[in-house]
Amino acid sequence: MIDFVLQPTQEGELRRRVLFWLPAPLPVIGLVYLLVGGAFSAAGWTILLAASVGVGTLLLAMIVQPTPLPEGLAPPVSARRSLHRFRQFTQLRVALALVPMAIGACAAVAGGGMYPLFAALALAWPQLLLAMPTFFTITKARRAMEAWGTTAYLWHALSRPAKVTWPIATPMARSYRAWRTDRARRLAQQKEQDQQQEKAWKEAVAQEKLNPTETAAPAEDGHGTEDGPQLQRTRKLHALPEEVGDQDNEPTALIPKPPEPAETEDAPSSDSGPRGTVNRAARHILDQGGALGLSVRNRRRGHANRRPPSHKP
Repeated sequence: MIDFVLQPTQEGELRRRVLFWLPAPLPVIGLVYLLVGGAFSAAGWTILLAASVGVGTLLLAMIVQPTPLPEGLAPPVSARRSLHRFRQFTQLRVALALVPMAIGACAAVAGGGMYPLFAALALAWPQLLLAMPTFFTITKARRAMEAWGTTAYLWHALSRPAKVTWPIATPMARSYRAWRTDRARRLAQQKEQDQQQEKAWKEAVAQEKLNPTETAAPAEDGHGTEDGPQLQRTRKLHALPEEVGDQDNEPTALIPKPPEPAETEDAPSSDSGPRGTVNRAARHILDQGGALGLSVRNRRRGHANRRPPSHKP
């Protein structure tokens, strides 16, 4: 039985397409049973509607046959066209069998009972059996294709090898495998990029340890300040080929402090003039403790420290 179902031929592929839809009414029955609350009786018009649709599709499935092949076809072309038409014929019968199931389910929900669905299933399940590629079905379809005198090599076309696939399930499994492969590839690329970045970082750290920044020694002539920030001497950069012999690439040195200009008799002193008077007064206040200290001492000595009266009307 397993070999009959999993036969790797074109006939076996069509047989698997029909067998995939055989248990399809079972979930529909369970869902409709829950929706109608387990009731079986329904309105008469709903039962009549489901039965009419089932009878119509059954008649179509029995009457409709593949169209005849045109005259003057070569055997390979005839085999290919006959297989294509028989495949379409099988799919049409499967679709005609699924239509009464859907109509019967809707009628059962509308009528509030299970009888419309049972009537539709009684006429739909036989149509799935008619869609099965049996000897009788294949022979009748081949005779319909040969109505215009062209030989239909349908048996030869159905015996060709084909992959073992199932409707819906095989495309979903193929998509899932493709997604997993793509995900594994992206993770591998990301891991490789992380390793390269980590390697580059380690090389940069090792290079920095080999060529550290040199700290400048304190100046001997006393020009450096004790409170000022300690200067650092930059290390020499590797020159480019076009910069070989350039003197601007030499390491920088400490900039000496410029000497203070000496005061001469002609140059005015900083303490002369009105500005000098203000500077001397500010220095005198700071030496005595600031303006706050003077205010406190004046208050202690009894001086008035009140705000003068306002002259506003």
